[in-house]
Amino acid sequence: MNNAASVKVYHGYGHTHNLVVYGHVFKFKSKTTQNFSDNFFVNIVHLFKLFVVKPYAFARVRLNFYGQIVSQKAEYDGFFKFEWKAEKDIPAGWHNVKVEVLNDDKDNVIAEAEGKIFVPHITQYAFISDIDDTIMISHSATIARRLRELFIKNPHTRKTFPSVQKHYQLLAKAHTEIDQPNPFFYVSSSEWNLYDYLVETFRFNQLPEGAFLLNQLKRWKSLIKTGKTEHGGKLLRVMRIIDAFPNQQFVFFGDNSQQDPAIYHAIAEKYPLNIAAVYIRNIRPERQSITEELLAKIEQQQIKTCLFVHSDEAVAHSIKIGLIK
Repeated sequence: MNNAASVKVYHGYGHTHNLVVYGHVFKFKSKTTQNFSDNFFVNIVHLFKLFVVKPYAFARVRLNFYGQIVSQKAEYDGFFKFEWKAEKDIPAGWHNVKVEVLNDDKDNVIAEAEGKIFVPHITQYAFISDIDDTIMISHSATIARRLRELFIKNPHTRKTFPSVQKHYQLLAKAHTEIDQPNPFFYVSSSEWNLYDYLVETFRFNQLPEGAFLLNQLKRWKSLIKTGKTEHGGKLLRVMRIIDAFPNQQFVFFGDNSQQDPAIYHAIAEKYPLNIAAVYIRNIRPERQSITEELLAKIEQQQIKTCLFVHSDEAVAHSIKIGLIK
């Protein structure tokens, strides 16, 4: 192995018959270690480095899962996706997986990394949550304010909404064993460049571990456009999760700063029996009436909904409908 390539494996998910893990291959070792500084210039340099990436196009990658080998090729931007059926039954919980990068002409391993896959218990709820302006204060509707949050703050100084951690931790532990938390999927329009940044922010704020599903990698020239992508991609990512767990009951979290109510309404129309509840944070009061109209349509599918400003309101609603005790 050498420093000519590196591989990044993101948290995956699935069950015995449908396991999924994503990652990226880069042309050189990515430097993502961060000093958690309050200095604007330190933070902006680190953020810039996350977008100074050189993808390893069409790299050969090999996955090892309990001795089961699956081979694949990365895409033009270094992104790879493994989707496979396990050779034996996989119990609920977190499982390790290894991904190796092979050189072009021989099977020499030039880079490797480990990742984790979460297999939920079949009877559990699953939670799909937006990130920006649902969990973290991001001002995502205004590009200048969004960039200010990214540039000035680091993962230890980014603010989450009050009581969101309490709510999510209660949901993670509800109706399940302590060593088998309910699964969380964090779906965002932010790019894969911000994966480490987001994971560190969530861990520092003691939010439940989960699988992140982010947007296509961006280069540094597009940094100013971070988080500004079509929301059709977000819709597809959410539908893939539901398709992977057809027996699970899902609860959605989002906000009305952009398109979450419309996305969740579209999903409720397609999968009415798979969704238990939809929670929308009321970030933009001027959109309250249209948000209420969409939630009313969702409720017609026998799905519970909650429009809230403070997470304590959402906690009270979850207790009321029996999501948490």
